[in-house]
This record gives sequence, C-alpha cells and structure tokens, in this order.
Amino acid sequence: MIVIINRIFLSTVLLLLLATAAIAQSFPGYHTSNYAGIYGVLSNPASAAGYRYKWDVNIIGADAKGGNTYVRIPKSVIFNRPDSFRRNQDYFVDTAARRNQNGWEMAEIMLPSVLYAIDEKQSVSFVWRMRSSSNGGNLPTPLANFFGNDFPNMQYSGTNYTMEHGAVSSHIWHELGFSYARVIKETYSGRLKAGVTLKLLSGVAAGYAAVRNANFRLNNKRDATISSGVLNYGYNQELDNWQSPDISNVQLFNNNGIGMDIGVIYEYRPDNGGFGAYEGTDADEYKFRIGVSITDIGRIKYNKGVNNTDLDITKDNVNPKDVNYRKDESLKQYSQRLNNYFTPIASPDDFNMTLPMAVNLMGDYNIDSRFFVSANAVIALNTGRKDLTKTYAMTQVMLTPRYETDMFGAYLPLVINHNGQADAGVGIRFGPLVLGSYSIFSNLFQHNIDHADAFVALRLNSAMLKRGDGNGGGIFRKRKSQLGCPVND
Repeated sequence: MIVIINRIFLSTVLLLLLATAAIAQSFPGYHTSNYAGIYGVLSNPASAAGYRYKWDVNIIGADAKGGNTYVRIPKSVIFNRPDSFRRNQDYFVDTAARRNQNGWEMAEIMLPSVLYAIDEKQSVSFVWRMRSSSNGGNLPTPLANFFGNDFPNMQYSGTNYTMEHGAVSSHIWHELGFSYARVIKETYSGRLKAGVTLKLLSGVAAGYAAVRNANFRLNNKRDATISSGVLNYGYNQELDNWQSPDISNVQLFNNNGIGMDIGVIYEYRPDNGGFGAYEGTDADEYKFRIGVSITDIGRIKYNKGVNNTDLDITKDNVNPKDVNYRKDESLKQYSQRLNNYFTPIASPDDFNMTLPMAVNLMGDYNIDSRFFVSANAVIALNTGRKDLTKTYAMTQVMLTPRYETDMFGAYLPLVINHNGQADAGVGIRFGPLVLGSYSIFSNLFQHNIDHADAFVALRLNSAMLKRGDGNGGGIFRKRKSQLGCPVND
C-alpha cells in the first residue's frame, strides 16, 4: 500500500525536492529577535507593533527543513548522489525501533516583503511567500519494515499484517499576507500589543493518500493477498497536465483561498522611569515579554484529477509489480490503471487542503539589552486522523540564547521535536545578511543523518541606509535626557 501511495505523489515530491534544493518554525532562533522585523511577523503579527525602525524590507529569504525517523543516509550522499541506493551503504533503516515512523518536509521562499511603522504604536506589513509542507507515515515499525526493508522481502512472508491508518500528504501554495499590528494598552510598567494577518492563498499543487483498515499478507515475491482495506486519495487537477519546467506551473491567483494569523504580546517594562512611551518605545526596553499566536488558519479548495476516486483494495493474487509506477507514465495514466486494478468507490470531485495550523508560545528574557534568552513552543493543532486532506506543523520546543546589537546578532537555538530528535544549531546576522541552521551542530558530529535544515535571508531596514543616534539608531528612540508628560492611560 505504501508503494501505491508513494507513486501517486511522485510528481509532487519531485517538485518539493526541487524547491528544497533551490533554497517547525520559519527562520528558527532569529524569528524572535528584536531585529527580526518582517520575519517576526511570520510567527506572531503582534511583533511589528512598536518596531524600532521606520521600515524593514525583505529582498529574498529561504528556509528549508526535512527529515524522517526511519532512514538515515551518509552526509556524503547529499553532495554525491549515487545512481542507485544500496542498503547499508547508501542508506540505513531503523528496523529495531519501537516507535511509529514518520517523515516530513517544510520549505518556503520569502519574496519581496515590507514592514512599515506608521508611528510608534502601529505598523502595517505585506508578506509574499511561496510555501510547501509534506507529512507522511504514522506507521508502526513492523509495517515500515514490511514496505521499506527490501520490499517485497520474503523475510516477512506468511505473516498477516494490519494497517489501521497510514497516510501521506503534500501541499505547495502562494501566500500574500496583509498585517496590522498595534499597541493596544500601555502603562507605567508594561504594554500589550496585538496583530492580525489576513492572507490571500493561491494553491499550486496538493495531494493526499491514506490506507485505512487494511489486512494483507505476502505469499511470495509475486503474490500477495489483501483481505480488506480502503485507499482514499486525491490530487489537484493541474497535476494531470503538469508542464516542464516545473516553475512554469507556479501561478498566482489560482485555486484561491483565505487564511489568517492572529497574535498578542505582553512586554514587562519596569525601567520606564514613569515616562511611559517617551522612554519605552525601543524594542529592547523590556525585562521580559510573553506572546501567543495562532498561525495558518485556513484552507484551499481544489478540484480533483479526472481519474481520482477512492478504492476498495480488497483483492487476491496482487503482484507488487502491477501497482508500481512505470517509467514515463503520467500521473493521470497511473491513477486510471489503479482504478482498473482495484474497485472504485464513489467520492467527492473536490477537496479542501487545510494549512498546517499551530499555536506558537513565546517567552523572552532581557539580560542586559545585548544578551537575551528566549523559549518557544510550536504546538500542531491538526495532527489527528479525522481529516485526511491536510498537512500539519512540527510540534517542538526551542530554547535560544542570543547576543544582539543593531548590526550584528548571534543565535544558538536548542530544539527538541515530538519525535524525540534533539538538535543544536547556530544563526548569524551581519548587517543585511542572516543565515543559520538549528541542526548544524548536531549533524556535524554524525556520520549518518535523518534530518537537516538551513535558512538564509537578505533584508534592509531604515537604519542600514541612515544611521541613527548614538544609542543605536531607532527612529522612535528618545534620548534619556528628553522629558515629557506621561502618555499612560
């Protein structure tokens, strides 16, 4: 069954790999920086309120991450891909694990975007991103071994297997986001900020497949019996007519949808000296801050490919070769062949692909306005089995010590995800350039790896073109000698 699922999504997966080669949480470690600007809006739109500069412009940025829990590859394979992969040489499988096995991919290209500070309390932003998200698995290790360990492997013949639920999904889409953020309450010792992002979504490619309640048995390498089971699958109709090169299929304002992010941030500012906003408008004039946001609320509706239908896969004398994808076979031809091989079940001719909605929690402590430490948690909200047409975020917890000045920043993200994978990485900001990886230190000392990530960004703000005062350059910074009436409500 996993062979069937993987072949259905061959075209989508190839595009995802290209997107990752060209270029949890977006820009980890840097995203909560006081100098993140437009990049802070991605995880919490409230972060733009009271921003220290007049404007912040993204030129280009990219973030890619992917991995799994079952297969590990030597790092040399990444840079020198062999013509054929040999087990225990070019890849290694974890056949003894007791957990369920999973795989994931998340990538984005952040295109020209801008944050504009209307005044010291409110800001507006425009963000243009192209994103991809994929998830697959939730398979117990014995099932992963059946399909992943030299399938069809006679070592597993003669045994009855049951798959209650196994699924994969992939999604590629454009996102045009319009944000508004404002300081909604300010007192002598703190301020509360809120923000919202409304998104116009344009779908490029989407697909899903899930096997449910399947019972099967391998008799020999050319014969298997599936005594029960249902395959639910679908992909958008554009994949039936996919053009070459792949980039020619990437179009705005196709398969439109609506999305939203919302967030709030509270900053505790005990050192305002009683002068409220006159001394409190700087981004680093807080002792600690906490924030919560919900991101990626929304979905995109797609029309299915012409041959898409659910299948009753109950069948005797199944030859694995009969359900394999054939060289030069189109996705349309392949789905038609599956429909002829198994028994079609009536299903809707469209589907709604849900975005990877998540809760983002943030806490940030200011040690001395140069050294900070932040803690973040991303909690995926739609990981259950109820809805097949979705991708979902990576649940994880991150701790990031950092050092920052107006033109330099260093970030040391420490991450653990819901699969139990722990990582340590680094991020660097030098003027307009930002780059890093939260897994680079972890993978540096391992010969074989099962996940990796990297990000890079090129951006400008108003202080880079015209330096401010001696205190660091923020346009709303008031010198501490300047007095004024409190503006607290």
